[in-house]
Amino acid sequence: MPVTLQNLFSDLPCHAEKTELFDTLLQTKNVKIERIVSTGQASPVDRWSDQAHDEWVILLAGSARLQFATDKAIIHLTAGDYLFIPAHEKHRVDWTDPAVASVWLAIHLSENLS
Repeated sequence: MPVTLQNLFSDLPCHAEKTELFDTLLQTKNVKIERIVSTGQASPVDRWSDQAHDEWVILLAGSARLQFATDKAIIHLTAGDYLFIPAHEKHRVDWTDPAVASVWLAIHLSENLS
């Protein structure tokens, strides 16, 4: 299989889109690496993400806020900030910057992601 060079910052939207963009960059049985591009999206106030797998996420560009159900605290992220979200840790995206693309790299870890 030939090696193909790609760039995480290619094909970014210039303005607020209606939906976030999710691109799977690599997927194996136990790991899924995903680029997420947010342009002003947020989770509904009453909707919490409750994933069956662990996730490590880094914000590469832009800014965002995450909220966790355990203490309702809001965490503000800027470029370079990263965190580990254990399986079943309920969380939501509180806000993403509508003026600039927020580019996330998410690594999903599980015994079986397929």
